Amino acid sequence: MSQRDYYEVLGVQRNASEADLKKAYRRLAMKYHPDRNPDDEEAEHKFKEAKEAYEVLSDAQKRAAYDQFGHAGVQGGMGGGGGAGFSDIFGDVFGDIFGGGRGRGGGGPRVQRGADLRYTLDMTLEDAVAGKEVEIKVPTMVNCQTCDGSGAKPGTKPKTCTTCGGVGQVRMQQGFFSIQQTCPACHGAGVVIEEPCPDCHGAGKVRETRTLSVKVPPGVDTGDRIRLAGEGEAGEHGGPPGDLYVQIRVKDHPIFTRDGANIYCEVPISVVTAALGGEMEVPTLGGRVKLRIPKETQTGKLFRLGGKGVKPVRGGAQGDLLCRVIVETPVNLTDEQTDLLRQLGESMSEKHSPQHTSWLDGVKSFFDKMKF
Repeated sequence: MSQRDYYEVLGVQRNASEADLKKAYRRLAMKYHPDRNPDDEEAEHKFKEAKEAYEVLSDAQKRAAYDQFGHAGVQGGMGGGGGAGFSDIFGDVFGDIFGGGRGRGGGGPRVQRGADLRYTLDMTLEDAVAGKEVEIKVPTMVNCQTCDGSGAKPGTKPKTCTTCGGVGQVRMQQGFFSIQQTCPACHGAGVVIEEPCPDCHGAGKVRETRTLSVKVPPGVDTGDRIRLAGEGEAGEHGGPPGDLYVQIRVKDHPIFTRDGANIYCEVPISVVTAALGGEMEVPTLGGRVKLRIPKETQTGKLFRLGGKGVKPVRGGAQGDLLCRVIVETPVNLTDEQTDLLRQLGESMSEKHSPQHTSWLDGVKSFFDKMKF
């Protein structure tokens, strides 16, 4: 049918391995299969073209003849001989896609992707804002090196389950009803391991703790996730591994509180500084800065230091540092200091405490309106 170069059809190099050929064909077959492209003649043509190319190149004798003589070396020989024929790979490719119970000729387990994993990474606020590369240790299940993930003792292979014929499912007839269920002999694997691997005991996987390097970008916050592709658990029967998701959790900070891109902190000041004003050093995530306190500052006053907050990891303007001043009541006074404060209080009138005076007026109005 096709006069295009078979290697070009599959999109592989001429020295491609059997696994490379199979992978390329699976990709094309899933893309152009008629069930996925109804009434699409071009897709049907490409599907048949890929099928023809794979049937030739997956057969060692046909491939050798094709490499030497081109299409003329395989004319008239299509559809026969050994190799992984279309009927074999069809069940492998489309059994998982369309949910069919089609076997693979000689049988075999179905490929399954490995499970995703999650790792919680605790970070200080400073590291989360600045970004950091950290190493983590992740316990996971990996393919057993002794049996290469097959579960069978080296030198042996899993055998096709005779109960289900390698399909992994059996059909039970109950009167007029037919019920399909997981094969009780192989538990859906399609194969039976008669001689298990001594290291993994037939599981095909062993537990291992891996050390991974994670680049945490600047500006991350609690709840952000970093995806490490292919670092999850190993797949079943040669399937691809899952992914690892690193979940960020920022620890509480003794001074700062983060709210989005902004950072908050409380700054205690003395009564004298609040009344007369002054200047003091306050911390930021980038070092110390001077904060000017104007006279007659009340407790709870908020001072904004622009650009001293966080640069969001997803972009946007850098946040600010907001300092809330807390006026401290003096403690552990000496007799002399107590006497001086008492004299100060006696010398002060209502005009020196405007908030206190307005609060008292509000209280008086409240009680006047109440009826006892």
